[in-house]
Parts: sequence; structure tokens; C-alpha cells
Amino acid sequence: MKSLFLSSSAVAAALVLTACSTPVPQKLTPPYVPSNFTAPVSQNAPTWPQADWWKGFGSDELNGLVATAEKDNLDLAQAMAEVLQAQANAEIAGSALFPQFDLSGGAQRQGTPRGSSITGKSVTSNSFNLGVDGSWALDIWGEAQDNLRAADETLKSSKFAQEGVMLTVTSGVGTTYFDVLALRERVSIAEANIAAAKRILSITEAKVTNGVSSRLDLAQQQAQVAGQEAQIPPLQEQEREARYALAILLGKLPEGFDVTAQNLDAVTAPAVRPGLPSELLRRRPDVAEAEANLASAHADVDAARAAFFPQIGLTGSGGVVSATIGSLIKSSNFAWSIGGSLLQTIFDGGRLQGEFRVSKARQKQLIAAYRKAVLSAFSDVETALGQVSATAQQEKLLTDEVTAASEAFRISEIQYREGVTDLLTVLTAQQTLFTAQDQLVQVKLAHIQADVNLYRALGGGWSEADEDATQSLPAQTTQVAPSTEPGPDTMQPAPIPTTPGPSALPDEPLPPASPTRPPRG
Repeated sequence: MKSLFLSSSAVAAALVLTACSTPVPQKLTPPYVPSNFTAPVSQNAPTWPQADWWKGFGSDELNGLVATAEKDNLDLAQAMAEVLQAQANAEIAGSALFPQFDLSGGAQRQGTPRGSSITGKSVTSNSFNLGVDGSWALDIWGEAQDNLRAADETLKSSKFAQEGVMLTVTSGVGTTYFDVLALRERVSIAEANIAAAKRILSITEAKVTNGVSSRLDLAQQQAQVAGQEAQIPPLQEQEREARYALAILLGKLPEGFDVTAQNLDAVTAPAVRPGLPSELLRRRPDVAEAEANLASAHADVDAARAAFFPQIGLTGSGGVVSATIGSLIKSSNFAWSIGGSLLQTIFDGGRLQGEFRVSKARQKQLIAAYRKAVLSAFSDVETALGQVSATAQQEKLLTDEVTAASEAFRISEIQYREGVTDLLTVLTAQQTLFTAQDQLVQVKLAHIQADVNLYRALGGGWSEADEDATQSLPAQTTQVAPSTEPGPDTMQPAPIPTTPGPSALPDEPLPPASPTRPPRG
């Protein structure tokens, strides 16, 4: 007998260990994490953004707009509501680990018709009852715990998604605000160019009147003025649309919304640089979201595996029944029952096997999604670093061009007034200056927005807590080394070793369907 008991205990222990939760598969291998970033970096800039990174642009108005967006943005409100839903779902999943008790009570009064009793009289009787029913599904195989783990990871994912929305909103406010200012500055440049063209038109009219110039010059300058005036309405419309988009980001009506600043003169472009690439994966909420989704899917796989095992439950009930309320609570009226149940599916047409296959396929899908999120994070940083470096160089060169073009136009206008040069020279100099000034504003905007994109690509100062992480990061072996190649503002690239591309996801075979044995894997 003792030997039989020991054997049974060993079998039970083996079954429990077979069905227990398994660790999340580690899918972040070294080929997916480079040693360094290759794009130019500013060696003198601080590493990683601060949580209030937008304050580095030196605009009090932007600071106020971001604060409003954090409070009133509707996308952010939706993300917060999704977190509340995930919290409620986690509470529902956790309730399966506890017994359930139901309290019931009733009162009944009934009468029998005359002649149906022995006495031949109608009989009226009362019945009162009060009872408690309880049930508990024993989570021996861990299915309920796996479902709770999946719900908790989904809750983490929703919180990370909320952080991602917050980062998108704050960066969107910055880029849209700067877009408004740049468009206003371009309108001012166009208006200044029109004023200069009208000044030249006045000189041309005077020359035509005095017979110095032909009416051809006059017609050319009139066409020049009209063409320049035609460029303003589209810019004004773009400014309105950008302002409306900014209002929506703030959760406000577009009508009547406005900002104070008129140009980008007071805006500074704060520098920032990344640390080691492996650290980036703990600073990107979208990567953390994909990581939590993968962990949730793996918990679903464990739960689907546990569903193949027998379901064991306990039930119990107790209560009192009496004909009068006064005698209801008496020990003599108390009745109770307890019991147990075991349910094992022997044939379900492949439902459990299908559910297991679905959970495994979803896990494969989210493995690929996680790897893609990691690769996209590195790509975003590389792209943003490259854009910051390229636009900084372009802005410097265009500034020099504007300085030279401005001097050339000033000299050509004087010479035209004095009759030394012709109108074509003036028009060419003016067009060169206007084009350079307009391009400079656009490049200044691109440089500032590249900085915003870099702060966003670096996670905006957010960081994942150690206890929330489920994927181990490969150890870094190479530190960022400065390059000998020159660049603006000490922007220097760092070399990176060539690594192989992502391998194909393994196609894990499923075990043969069995009505009594769970699949392993």
C-alpha cells in the first residue's frame, strides 16, 4: 500500500512539473543588438533625454502647450481608458484563483385546495430557507495562474502603450508648433520680397516714364510682383492647417486658437546623444510594449497547455430550512453537503488542440513583432542622428549663402537705380536671395524637428523598470569610440561590426493530438 502511495505521489508530482508555467523564450540574440550607433553623434552632448526634454528648446509657449496636451489630449485619454480596462481584466483573471460563494434565501407560502387533505380542509403552509453555496476550481496545473500572468502582462503592455502615446503627443506638439512658426516666417520673407520687388517696380516705372527703359522691363517686373504675391496664400493656408492640427493635439477647437510666436528666431536646438544601443531597448515604450505582448502570449501558451489536464473542483453547500422565520436559525434545521468533481475531456473534435495551435502561432507572431520593434528602434535613432547632422551642415551653408545673396541683391539694386546694370541682373539676384532665405527657414525647421525626432527615438526620458522586463539584453563588448571624420558641432560617427541579418523563426513542431495527454513544448 505504501509503495502504491509513493508511486501515485511521484506520478502526480511529475504531472504538476510538466504543466507548470515555463519561462518566456529569449529571442533577443546578439545579432539583433549592435555594439554602437554608426550615425554621427555629438560627443559633447548629454547622454539620453530628460523627462522634460522639450524645455531645452527655450520656448515658454511650447512648455505651456505641452502641459495642456498632457492634460487634455484625446488620444492620451483613450490610452488611459485602455489601461483601466486592462486593470479590470486582470482583476477578473485573478478571481479564478479564489473560491466562489453564493448566498441564497427564499420564502414561500402555499395552500392546498379543500378536500385534498385528510381533514378535508384547505391547508396553508410557509417555508423559509437560507443557504450558502461554494465552489472552488483547484488550479493544480496552473491554468488560472497562467491566465492571470497573461492579463498582468497585457496590463503592462497597455501602460507602455500609454507612455508611447504620451511621447507621440509631446513630440507631435513640438513638431507642429515649430511648423506653424516656420510657415509664419516664410510668409514674412515672402512679404519682404514683395516689398523689394515693388521698390524695384517703382524704379522701373520711373525709368520707363523718362524713356530710359522699355515697357518690356516694366511688364517683366509687374509679372515678378504678381508671381511673388501668388506664393503667399498657399503658405497662409498651410499655416492655418498646422495651427488647426496643433489645436486638436491640445484637445481644443480649431476656431479661435492661436499661438503668439511668429518665427523660429528664439528657438534653440538642444543636443543629445544616445548611450549604448542595448540601453535603448529599456528606454523605448514601444519596445517594452512588444516585450510585454510577447510575455502575455507565452502565458497564453502555458494556459492552453494546462487545459489538456483534468479539471478538479470542490463544491459545498449549507443552509437552514424552516416553516417559520422564528425557528429558521436552529441547529436542528441545518443541512450541508460537500463534494468534489473531476472533469477530463476525452473528445472535443480538436478544440483544445486548435486553441493550443492558435496560442503557439500568436506567440510566433509576437516574437517577430518584438524583433521588428527592436530593429525599428535602432533604425529610428540612426535616422534621427543622421538627419540632425545633415540639417546642421545644410543650415550652416545656407546661412552663408543668404549672407552673400543679400549683399549681391543690395549691390544690384543700387547699380540698377544708377543705370549701371540691367533689370535681369536685379531679378536674378532677388530670386537667388528669396530662394535662399526660404530654404534656410525650411532647413532650420528640419533641423529643429530632427532634434525632436531624436528625442522621440531615444524614448523621451522614459525608462522601463527592471522588474517589468522579461527579455535579457545581450552584453555589450564595445564602447562608443570617436571617429576621425570631422563634422559640425563635433558630430562624429562610431564604427560598428558587421552582423548577420535576422534568421528565420524556428517552426516548432506541435505534438500529436491526444485526448488525455497535454502537448509539451
